[in-house]
Amino acid sequence: MKKNRMLIGCLALLMLVATFGACASTRTHESTGQYVDDSTITTKVKALLAEDDFLKSFQIGVETYKGTVQLSGFVNSQEAFRKAGEITRSVKGVMSVKNNLIVK
Repeated sequence: MKKNRMLIGCLALLMLVATFGACASTRTHESTGQYVDDSTITTKVKALLAEDDFLKSFQIGVETYKGTVQLSGFVNSQEAFRKAGEITRSVKGVMSVKNNLIVK
């Protein structure tokens, strides 16, 4: 009986360790918390770009990975390029911006 309890306890501990390991980030994968944070950043950036009268007519793609935001798409001027980067940097949680927008 004592061995069964010890075996069950060890299995429970092993499952707990495996659960925490599955949520941890690696160099190529985000943890669950980082994914949620990145999704929030992406949503905030997209909302701010859509609210801006100057930029809302452009289709600007926004992707976030570990706090780094990548902007992609086409804009008509250097001013739009600059403003999109500026708006993105203003969002809390943004570590860096890769502005890959192309000026037509």
